[in-house]
Amino acid sequence: MAAPGDDTFDDLLEANRAYAERQDRTPLEGVARAGVAVVTCMDSRIDPLPMLGLERGDAKVIRTPGGRLTPDALVGCVLGVHLLGVTRILVVPHTRCAMASGTDDDLRARITERSGLDASDLAIGADPDQDARLADDLATLREHPLVAGRASVGGFLLDVDSGLLTRVA
Repeated sequence: MAAPGDDTFDDLLEANRAYAERQDRTPLEGVARAGVAVVTCMDSRIDPLPMLGLERGDAKVIRTPGGRLTPDALVGCVLGVHLLGVTRILVVPHTRCAMASGTDDDLRARITERSGLDASDLAIGADPDQDARLADDLATLREHPLVAGRASVGGFLLDVDSGLLTRVA
């Protein structure tokens, strides 16, 4: 485990210094300039802003395993709608997602096998029926009293190989 004085993160800190030097220093407000919130997966193949033609400051990006509407993601959407200028919410799972590759039991078994530790109490949220999961998440958002009538909600599937979004609902 890394601790202060450990060089485990030095490469990232060096990259951050270079980033800070070239960063546009135009002050941004905390609101989403384009009025967009994106709930998508933590998968590193997904770069949400450029995939939608957006830039830094345009959208609120909420990442969860599988792009699921977790309780924390729901709070993020509500905060976005009421405090941060969000008028459109996109829920975007993707193709070839590990969270759609099996059930919680399947993924827990893989984690236990790789770690040698018991992962049976880990709530993962995996489900191979991506369409049903997305429909449930969209219904939750569209019917939530703090979102309904205040933001448009759309469901999309990202093809991680082509980069194309398909509107699902």
